[in-house]
Amino acid sequence: GSSGTGASGGVANTGGAGDSAGTAGGDLGGTGGYIDPGGPPTLIKVSENRRFFQTEDGRPFYWQGDTAWLLFVQLTREEVEVYLENRRERGFNVIQVMVLDNIGTENKYGDKPFSSMSSPTTTPGNDPSNDEEYDWWDHADYVIDLAAEKGIYMALVVMWGKPWAGSASVDEVTAFAAFLADRYKDRPNIFYLNGGDRPGSFAMDKFVAIGTTLDATDPNHLITFHPRGHMHSSTWFHDASWLDFNMFHTGHKERLTWEYVKEDYDLTPIKPTLDGEPAYEEITVELDGKVYWTDADNRRHAWRSVLSGSAGHTYGHNAVWQFNQPGYSAKFHCRQEWQEGIEFPGAAQMQHIKNLMLSRMPYFDRIPDQSLIAKQAPDGKGEVNLDYLVASRGERYAFVHTVKGATMEINMGKIAGAQVKASWYDPRTGQFEEIGTTDNTAGTVQTFDPPGEPEEGNDWVLVLDSI
Repeated sequence: GSSGTGASGGVANTGGAGDSAGTAGGDLGGTGGYIDPGGPPTLIKVSENRRFFQTEDGRPFYWQGDTAWLLFVQLTREEVEVYLENRRERGFNVIQVMVLDNIGTENKYGDKPFSSMSSPTTTPGNDPSNDEEYDWWDHADYVIDLAAEKGIYMALVVMWGKPWAGSASVDEVTAFAAFLADRYKDRPNIFYLNGGDRPGSFAMDKFVAIGTTLDATDPNHLITFHPRGHMHSSTWFHDASWLDFNMFHTGHKERLTWEYVKEDYDLTPIKPTLDGEPAYEEITVELDGKVYWTDADNRRHAWRSVLSGSAGHTYGHNAVWQFNQPGYSAKFHCRQEWQEGIEFPGAAQMQHIKNLMLSRMPYFDRIPDQSLIAKQAPDGKGEVNLDYLVASRGERYAFVHTVKGATMEINMGKIAGAQVKASWYDPRTGQFEEIGTTDNTAGTVQTFDPPGEPEEGNDWVLVLDSI
């Protein structure tokens, strides 16, 4: 789409503390959009209405995550700089990483985290030029601290699901969780992810021990549970005092993402929720090596999830999560090395969701509202359901997403004002095309026709602003 004026004003540095990605391709102004003052990260808390995240001083925090599961073990210091700077430029403010992908994990410097499960290997000093000083944990510290310098938070999976569960005792995982939480309790840019791609029933006693220990040792950082594909943390742990927000995992098959969000959104007590592992760009559907997910698929999953009420969204690329490189045995039919993977279009497009969400205030009052849609495709018909529209609104603004750019029929009068200013927002570029001013009388229906011909990948967001 072409660049347009959209609503007046502007928004910059949106997202988390220190995020300098800006708006990257369009005027995002509107109703007093949030402007991030920059600076180092601060602690993140759950918002007062329990739906979203906020900084310690009350500023909105939209989770724009990337899965970099093997970051601690696959990259050198110099490569970590390349990766994190690329993600900062694209607006990412959360990096999801395995602390331990298995008990015997070894990083690029040949260091291991343990001499035994209950004895993390730490050495005096942390000089990277001295092999005797620079240990596995010093390298993890380096990654976390460099991320903080770039305004990025690290979401640490304590232990990745299966490898340790059969051999580690409850006492051992408790001791390790205490070690980890004590080491990072004073760093502001931390989230904890319990679980690691497994159902809660897989090792319930150990997951409970990890969550309880993290919360007791480090009560200032938020904790969730990263479940197996097509599952929710809420299934096992919603009422747990240590679970601060929910995470679901739509996996690498087409899913009706709004249904996943709604399942958590309707629970009490209210807790934020988000998709911690959707279908990755350049991974194959069902992991079968046939059809690869594209940036259009990534956008569809992300927009539908966020407008349905999630507190953010996590992106992934098949070459990036595993940091595929020469000498590494690539998994899941990976076709690129990681340096190529970080340049794929889906990653750059994720910031346009964050920027639009933060451009309309009050941020914390936004709700999913399907009553905006006068003519809707049947809910749940088919696994892709390209005709289904998803809508969200505040008091003075509304967003409606179409996957393939088909004509929309919208119920008016759902936001304030006798008239509204209508615009199209391009999820590929973050640019606006102005439609004009239209009547907002309650009980009437207005028709909006997106740019281009209706087809998969021609997705648009209708933006309505009160006048």
